[in-house]
Amino acid sequence: MGTTTLHLVDDTREDPWLGGDRELMVTLWYPTPEDTGERAPYMTRAEAEASLAALGIEGLPPETLTDVGTHAVPEAPPVAVDGGLPLVLYSPGSGVSRVWATGLAEELASQGFAVAGIDHRNEASPVEFPDGLVEECAGCLSQEWESGALTRSADVSFLLDSFERGAAREWAPILDTDGVGMIGHSWGGAAVAQSLLDEERVAAGLNLDGPYYTAQLEGEIDRPLALLANDQGRPWEGWDERWAGQTGWRQWIRITDSGHSNVLDKGVFMDELGLRDLLTPEQWRAQFGDLAPARGVSLIREYSTALFAHHLRGEERPLLEDPEAVHPELVVVASGTPAP
Repeated sequence: MGTTTLHLVDDTREDPWLGGDRELMVTLWYPTPEDTGERAPYMTRAEAEASLAALGIEGLPPETLTDVGTHAVPEAPPVAVDGGLPLVLYSPGSGVSRVWATGLAEELASQGFAVAGIDHRNEASPVEFPDGLVEECAGCLSQEWESGALTRSADVSFLLDSFERGAAREWAPILDTDGVGMIGHSWGGAAVAQSLLDEERVAAGLNLDGPYYTAQLEGEIDRPLALLANDQGRPWEGWDERWAGQTGWRQWIRITDSGHSNVLDKGVFMDELGLRDLLTPEQWRAQFGDLAPARGVSLIREYSTALFAHHLRGEERPLLEDPEAVHPELVVVASGTPAP
């Protein structure tokens, strides 16, 4: 697979947190016919140094993160597909960089999708922009989660416009932007619902344990939307109300023994390096549950692939028909399209 990084600036909108033009850092992962060559670093050196410091880790070099094995070759040519590659967007949780979902993105790319991981400026850290490293999540400090989801929805529209006719228009012949998928974790999950309400080009969504605020509960969602929920007895606000307002295909899954952040590679990284003790047992359980981290990310990757293979490419996937029969950890809370 190939990968490239885009810095996109929307000079028609002001950043709601610190002012200035609204900016995004976007990583694209995609299938390529030429996957030989040096693999991309997991993150930049500056991001690695700041990430290790944020975790309170001393004595580990930045190469511990930069040299984590990836499968993508920088700037490799994308494969040509009639009608364009099906595109899936990823919006992270508050204060979390897109790079921590590299494993999910690469899995989707290996299955024929293009994936755009979005870092919304001042909502993720640490993230390296051309003008330096952003280490503070100003949006998190504001706790204006509802308005942040609205801003992210506008970011999604801007990104799709950029691919079609803007600064990233060289990708227009490569990507199918007419009906895209979208995955969001936590705050990003709220953004998925908002984008389904606002942006007709978002054809299907997956909320990874994210809440819904007032704006995300206004109006019906008639396109597919799935929810993968934690198993810590912590239902987020708005889940029941949003479910009742979904008139299209829908599925609500609880992942047995999972926490809030099982999608992140970070849990696997901390587990394999023996760094669980950086969190208290309560903190670890809240984030990653009692499920083996590698198993958690594997389940989410497989479900995500099945969801978008079905709704973007029309493929039949048994995992969606009977999740528990395929993986007993995927407990169906509710499912099915409402009767008209």
